[in-house]
Amino acid sequence: MFRTFINIFKIPDLRNKILFTLGLLAIYRIGFYVAIPGVDQEAMSQRGGGSGALGGLAEYFALFTGGNLQQSTIFGLGIMPYISASIIFQLLVTVVPALEKLQKEGESGRKKITEYTRYATVGLCIIQATIWMRYLGSSGFILPEFETPIYFIMGMVVLTTGTVFLMWLGEQIDEYGIGNGISLIIMAGIVVRMPNAVFYVINHFDWNVASAGAGTMGPSTVLFLIVAFVAVVAGAILITQGQRRIPIQQAKQTRGRRVYGGQRQYLPLRVNHGGVMPIIFASSLLIFPGMVFQSLNGLYYWSVWVFLGAHLAPGAYLYNVAYVALVYFFAYFWTTVSFQPKEMANNLRDYGSFIPGLRPGKRTADYLEKVMGRITYVGAAFLALIALIPTIVAAWLSIPFQVSAFLGGTGLLIVVSVALDLVQRIEANLIMRNYKGFLGNEGPIRGSR
Repeated sequence: MFRTFINIFKIPDLRNKILFTLGLLAIYRIGFYVAIPGVDQEAMSQRGGGSGALGGLAEYFALFTGGNLQQSTIFGLGIMPYISASIIFQLLVTVVPALEKLQKEGESGRKKITEYTRYATVGLCIIQATIWMRYLGSSGFILPEFETPIYFIMGMVVLTTGTVFLMWLGEQIDEYGIGNGISLIIMAGIVVRMPNAVFYVINHFDWNVASAGAGTMGPSTVLFLIVAFVAVVAGAILITQGQRRIPIQQAKQTRGRRVYGGQRQYLPLRVNHGGVMPIIFASSLLIFPGMVFQSLNGLYYWSVWVFLGAHLAPGAYLYNVAYVALVYFFAYFWTTVSFQPKEMANNLRDYGSFIPGLRPGKRTADYLEKVMGRITYVGAAFLALIALIPTIVAAWLSIPFQVSAFLGGTGLLIVVSVALDLVQRIEANLIMRNYKGFLGNEGPIRGSR
């Protein structure tokens, strides 16, 4: 493996791409700590970036969006508005005929959809920046001399510009660097939190097992955290790479005296077809009930609001049940939207391929839909399990969420997915230039069957 890293820097083109990517990520991390003028950062730090549901929302956004609303920096909104706009247009493409026609036009159509996505990103930034600036003003985090309409507009412009700049950084990484730029920005925002979790474990470690539990961690707890982290990462890699391979037979064609086709291939169907999207949707949707019930309790006190607000808080039983149900719902929803069995069946028929034992057309589409429904059930079960592991471990071992968050959840899945994609891209560059990859002579990384 060390020889592989040396080979990476022997190739000028690959070395320049990696250094360029690292340089842009360093710029992102510098801007991550540049605060918006006029905000009382000390008061926000003492209150944990805000209390209540909006404070929890800011902490959740900071976990996997690359932003830092808790300290109100210029990159406070992170890349989340762009992700939301991309998801919206990805869904609209399947239901709006005009957008679907644009996508089928090829590169020019995709560029037009990307342009619309950028405009939608600016609109979402303005909405989110307005909400956050109003919250800062109502909570007293803005210094008195800055409480003017001009400052309010300036704060909105700064937050919007920060997100647009991050979007531009991601596009530059896509074009001149290596890896997916937006995903790498999110991954960088997650990975930099890991040292804080490690230092917390080191500072609260105690060799005396009997004292573990009262704000300290014994050897058994630390060993469990290490083993659980390795196991969860291995499971995440397995489910991310997992595939159900459908055998495809190519029909034989006779042209002159030669016979073409007749080859046997495979159609890979991903077990976790939705990726991290179901967890992102479920987590985002469950934030708003807590915000609504807390607001209603503040306006009009009623025991029902208190009950629902307490049981829909993260870690509560009702919250966990709703979390699992929403993960399953969005897993099937995302698969239904993005997976098109009829189109795949028609493409197989047009290219002269078929699934052995099935007639081309409707029978093939029904079979593909049935298989995808079954493997989605398994993928959704894994997503639900890995999403609940941090909450369960935090409650069981009485450790903060900043430590247990690396044992599962959205952040871990994003890091694993992006790391695998980055390794595969570097591997492809090495093999293309006749260098051995990370797996030596075993070839590139393949999906698990």
